[in-house]
Formats: sequence, C-alpha cells, structure tokens
Amino acid sequence: MTTRYLILEDGTSYKGKGFGAEATTTGEIIVNSNMLGYQEVITNQIYHNQIIVFTQPSIGNTGINHKSFEAIVTNTKGVVVKEYSNVSTNRLGNLNLDLFLKQHNIPGIAGIDTRELTRRLNKKPTMKASIVDIDDEHAFDQLHATVLTNQQVKQVSTTSPFPNTGDGNNIVLIDFGLKYGILRKLADLDCNVIVMPWDTSSKAIFDLDPDGVVLSTGPGSPLDLPSSVLDMIKDVQKEIPMFSMGLGHELFALANGANVYKLDGEHHGSNHPIRQIITNQIIYASQSEGYAVDPKSIIHDQLLITYVDLVNGTVQGIRHRDYPAFSVQFSPDGGPGPQDSADTFEEFLENVSSQRR
Repeated sequence: MTTRYLILEDGTSYKGKGFGAEATTTGEIIVNSNMLGYQEVITNQIYHNQIIVFTQPSIGNTGINHKSFEAIVTNTKGVVVKEYSNVSTNRLGNLNLDLFLKQHNIPGIAGIDTRELTRRLNKKPTMKASIVDIDDEHAFDQLHATVLTNQQVKQVSTTSPFPNTGDGNNIVLIDFGLKYGILRKLADLDCNVIVMPWDTSSKAIFDLDPDGVVLSTGPGSPLDLPSSVLDMIKDVQKEIPMFSMGLGHELFALANGANVYKLDGEHHGSNHPIRQIITNQIIYASQSEGYAVDPKSIIHDQLLITYVDLVNGTVQGIRHRDYPAFSVQFSPDGGPGPQDSADTFEEFLENVSSQRR
C-alpha cells in the first residue's frame, strides 16, 4: 500500500497507507461507530459526498457479499480506518473490500489513529476533508476551495418508477435516497411496492391508488428540498396512511409546521438507546442523523412526540393526531443494526388495514 494523507479543513494532516482506488477525493467527514456492517454503511445513500471514519479498529475481514448492499451504486467519497484487513472470512465473501472500492472509485486510507481523529471531530462542527497523495499547501487550497453540492437527493434518487412486486398491500415508496433494507422489510410483509422519484406529485401518487405511502431515508438537509415536497406530504397524509423515516421524518415534521435544526455533531451508529414514550420501553436502533426536529416548534394540536433519544434528547418519532401518519428519525430496518424497531413496519400496515376497512 502506498503512502497517502488525510487532510482536514482545520489544517490537520494524518499520514496513512492507501487502499481501494488511488483517486483524490474531498467530502464532508463523519464518524460511524458501527461494530459490524461496513458494507451496508458504505453503500448507504445517506453517505453521499461523505468520507466515513470507522471507529471499529479492523475493517475488511468479512469481505463483500451480494446480500448486504443498501444500494447498487454507492456515493461515499472515502473510507478511513485504523486497520484494513484484506482477508475475507465470510463464506459469502466473493469480493474483498479493496477491490470493491476500486470498482467504485472510492479511496481508502488505513493506519490512522481513529480514536484521536474521532475526538477531534467531536469537538468541532462538520468539516470537509480530502484523501490526497501529498499534504502540501496546494492540497489544502484545493480542499478549502471545494464546494460540496446540496443537491444530494436529486443525485441519488431514482429518475423513473420501478416495482418491487408482492401480493399484499399496494405501497408507494418515495425515494429520497432509498436503503434497500426498507424494500426488504416491505417484501417480508408481502407488500407490492412501487418506488417513485423524490419529486413525485401528490396527483401522481393518487393515480396509483396506493394503500399506503412510505417516505424513505436520504442524504443532506431537508431544508434544501423545494416546498413542492412539503405540499405533496400535506396532500397525501390526509388521504392515505403514511410512514416516514430519516430524511422523510424531517420532511414530515416540516410539512406539519415544525422546524428542523442541524446537530452540532452528527451521529452515525447502531445500538442507540431510544425511549418509546407511550410504553416507556427502551429500544436500540440504528441511526444516521445530522438533523433533528426542534421539540419547541412542534404544534401539539397536530403532532404527538412518540420517541425520544436517551443520549441527546432529540425527537426520534412523531405521529399526527388527525391522520394515520407517523415517522421515526432512526432506521427501523436495521441494516446494519438491531431489529428492536422493526415492528414499526407492522404498525404502518395496521394503519393501512384500518383505513381500508
């Protein structure tokens, strides 16, 4: 492996060994604390334009397998690890991580003190970073000059509808950066799913005569999407049961009069403790959270808070008081992560059945 450098917007430089693609890359740098599931993380569309720092010390020792993709095309900008293992011990691992990253033109860098890097990133607001061959003044100038797009959803969403067939309820899924784990959960429940682009109108949804509508996860800020998306949510929630998650949750909150703010530090990881208010039960869930709903802005005549984060107190779930519509900030499909919250899909389908009756 050749010598490469990870440089940060604050002027810090880390020396390491390159693997994966030899490309130079720039992106927003974030920390992911998952102990398992690096393939699911790297292929998750939430990480569009981001360089992922894994706190798990050794990455690569389970290879790549066809059952663990969260998207076929990955838009992650880079991977930072303490130790890279090129040995696949998984019987399904037909491809190692190094070759997978090369195929998708994603550079990786190993030999980085990820503990120190994580502490640094936790103390500062979101920063840009680059993986480069030489950490000279020109490299830092290029890093500072790079402007990252705020059109992530448009770049990762499907451009045309496609089906994921089943014999059960007819579900329209709006793709803001779809995780395939959502499709897998709906398939397990025998739903007939039609995946639609992010800018689908309420009329186009009504024309499909769905039993329910799902708003997917996705990258970036909900504030960067046009008001037409909020108008669609306002129209649809009155007529059709709706379930939203991640970015969809934030958009659902905005459509119902709440505000959303950017967290001082993003949280990406699994086994995060969350309290369900109505039962006082503690569940553990997977999160990829950069924004949160402001609880002070919630109009309580319209929305009810259903889940709260036990670490930072953020709103993790809301439900509409008048319509069969609810949302969660976390990832109920796991992928990777615990399955404690998978019953939210069944709760959604109970709303669908009640509406049909």
